[in-house]
Amino acid sequence: MTKGRSLITFTVSALTCDECCFFGVTMDTELSLRSRQILEAIVEDYIATAEPVGSSAVARRHALTLSSATVRNVMANLEELGLLTSPHTSAGRIPTDKAYRLYVDSLVALRRVSREEKRQIISHCRQVGVGLSGILKDTSRTLSQLSNYMGIVVAPSFTADVFRHIEFIRLGQRKVLAILVSSKGALQNRLIETDEDYGSEDLVRMGNFLNDRMQGLTISQVREQILAEMASEKFQYDQLLAQALKMSEQAVQVDGDEIFVEGQARILDQPEFSDAGRMKEIYQAFEQKGLLVQLLSRCMSAEGVQIYIGSETSLSQSAGISLITSRFVTSSNTVGMLGVIGPTRMGYSSVIPIVDYTARMVSKLLSEV
Repeated sequence: MTKGRSLITFTVSALTCDECCFFGVTMDTELSLRSRQILEAIVEDYIATAEPVGSSAVARRHALTLSSATVRNVMANLEELGLLTSPHTSAGRIPTDKAYRLYVDSLVALRRVSREEKRQIISHCRQVGVGLSGILKDTSRTLSQLSNYMGIVVAPSFTADVFRHIEFIRLGQRKVLAILVSSKGALQNRLIETDEDYGSEDLVRMGNFLNDRMQGLTISQVREQILAEMASEKFQYDQLLAQALKMSEQAVQVDGDEIFVEGQARILDQPEFSDAGRMKEIYQAFEQKGLLVQLLSRCMSAEGVQIYIGSETSLSQSAGISLITSRFVTSSNTVGMLGVIGPTRMGYSSVIPIVDYTARMVSKLLSEV
């Protein structure tokens, strides 16, 4: 979706068509120009202050040429639509997740990434001698520093690489080192304990058998084919080949996605998480790394920036967390993901362009490797 008021052009597609009624109404809810202006003013004031916004403040701070009474009536209508809510201790209003979604999809004016921000992003992306893990760790730190929230990077998955070669090396009695090599040179070593003691010639035969059969497949596809052939009767008659499949099945087991996270404490500095209950809740949300990886994997195949607001994140139904992500692509078309996690009261106008620009710079760097 291209923003009509954006200063840069990018794509936002956090929700599918079926999901866009997530909050009970469609995101193209018809609002008058006046209502949209007042909603935008309230969202931006709340982002800036973290304090409930009253009608007099809206009328005073924004050039709307409206009386406080008029603004108050519009705010009451917006509350009926589920876009605003009233804290018990305040006469002011605060935006709901639904309001943030409408704001992001059709109201926000994105700012340009500054020259200094670009310099920081490029300098960290182009560091020499730190390796892929070092670059991605620095990228998560840079995202955190520039956004003042939490930066997160998910490394490209080894299982998406194309299989090149497997080799078995005897280390001792019933101990074998399996070396798995991807097409882009990534290595994975795994120590395997075997049922029998195999000589070097047998291990070479096992490796050659697998290398001949698995060429052109991704690591993930190799694992699927190995499991299928292990279940097939045609390989049961040859004990050596059956053992080769068993050993290779252990060799292609890949640990969980490598995730780099920086700046968790920055979120806890936000006023909405100052009390102990909210702090505990957000810590619990961050501990659900499996849910986070699952969420990020949902947007691996989608182009552009993805935005999940509040309960859309699946991290917590009430922790008030938003997530802005974009994928990056390596020279071998392996896909990783980076982004920023912050409160729903996030500075979307500045964070979205930073995430977008960083993803493009990381993709550019890795395409040259």
